[in-house]
Amino acid sequence: MLGRIAAVTLNAPDLAAATSAYRDHLGYRVAHDGALGREVARAWGRPQLAGRRSVLMEPESGAEVFLRFVEGPRYPGYEPLACLGWNAAELIVEDVDALAERLAHSPFRVIGPPADLSFSDRIRAMQVVGPAQELLYLTQIKEPLPAFDTPVASSFVDRVFIVILGGSSLEALQDHYQTRFAVPPVPVMRSVVSTLSAKYALPADYRHPIAALPLGGQCYIEADQMPGAAVARPCAPGELPPGIAMVSFEVSELPIQPASALGPTERPPSLPYGGRRTSTCVGPAGELIELIESGAV
Repeated sequence: MLGRIAAVTLNAPDLAAATSAYRDHLGYRVAHDGALGREVARAWGRPQLAGRRSVLMEPESGAEVFLRFVEGPRYPGYEPLACLGWNAAELIVEDVDALAERLAHSPFRVIGPPADLSFSDRIRAMQVVGPAQELLYLTQIKEPLPAFDTPVASSFVDRVFIVILGGSSLEALQDHYQTRFAVPPVPVMRSVVSTLSAKYALPADYRHPIAALPLGGQCYIEADQMPGAAVARPCAPGELPPGIAMVSFEVSELPIQPASALGPTERPPSLPYGGRRTSTCVGPAGELIELIESGAV
C-alpha cells in the first residue's frame, strides 16, 4: 500500500519567485538548494534534467513532507484545473481566515475564499494559485472527523496531507490505485468543488464525484472525476509537466516491475531519499508517481 506523501514536485519557470513566495508568505524554509542529481533524473526517465537547479522546502513545523521546485519551462497555455493529472496539493493550516488576510497582497492569487466544506462545517478551506502555476488548497480542520484520520497543524502553515488527482473516470482511478498499490476502495462522495465548477461554467451547487483514498501517515489522495472538457496535461519533451508535476510516496517495497518504470531504480544520496531505492511510473491520468522505498510504512 502507498504510504505517506514524501514530496510534491513543482515545475518552476521562475524558481526564485516561487521559493521566496513560500518563504515569505507561508513560512516554508529551504532544506536543500542545489543541482538535481543524475540518479534522480535517470529514475524520472528525464536524464537531461541532471544538473537543473532544484530547491527542496519544508514547513516551519519541520514535518518531512517536502515541496520540491525544479527549474523548468513556461507553459503559456496551461491553466490550473484545465487538465487531467495532479491538480492540487492540500496543506493543513492553523487559521485559514487569518491566512487569507496574510495572502491578500502576495504572489498567491486567491480563487476560492475561505468557506466551510459542503459535506462538513468542521473543515474550512481556501484555494490559491501560486507563482509556479500550482493550485493549493489551504485547509483548517476545526474539529476531527470520525471518518477521516487527519493531522493537526503544528505551524501556521504545515505540511501537505492530501494531493488532488483529476481523472476522466473516477472508477478507473480507484481501480488503478487498488490494483497497483493496494489502496482500499472507498465510497464515492458528491461534493461541491466551487473552483472546479467555476472553471467549467457549472452551477455553483453542482456536486462533483470525488473519493478520498486513504494512504499511510494521515495522508490521502483525493480522486476527482473531471468534466469531459478536461484535457491531457502538456509536457515538453524531457521536461516536467506544468504546475504540480509529480508526487512522491513512501512504500514498504517497490511494487512495480522494471518494464513499467520510466527509468532505472536508483539510490540517490540526497533528500528526500537518503540512499533509499526509488522508481517512477505513470498513472491512469498521466500523473507522475515517484515511489521511495522505506522498508516500513
